[in-house]
Amino acid sequence: MTEPLMEGAPLITPSTTDHPLYEAIVEACKTVYDPEIPVNIYDLGLIYTIEANDQNEVRVTMTLTAPGCPVAGEMPGWVADAIEPLPGVKQVDVEMTFQPQWGMDMMSDEARLELGFM
Repeated sequence: MTEPLMEGAPLITPSTTDHPLYEAIVEACKTVYDPEIPVNIYDLGLIYTIEANDQNEVRVTMTLTAPGCPVAGEMPGWVADAIEPLPGVKQVDVEMTFQPQWGMDMMSDEARLELGFM
């Protein structure tokens, strides 16, 4: 059973954007694509949180466009495989979540444009 959210708590944990590896991790995530959608998973808004600690251990929380996505079992491995080779990265853990549920409003403007929603 999941813990109830505290009132005012963010639905998505903020990323550690001030970590020196953050930008490289984002770029690595942008190399991963859902095979059915011609936009990378970062711009689709599927990467919720990127956390990196002082030991350069990386934890990524992500979702899918739908729980029944045919690549649900493979996608976390693809993300880990993209991040692990980065210089300095010690370990990568990718966690899948469906809370909150993904929505088209999570896509970047670039993704919306690419998919014809703008």
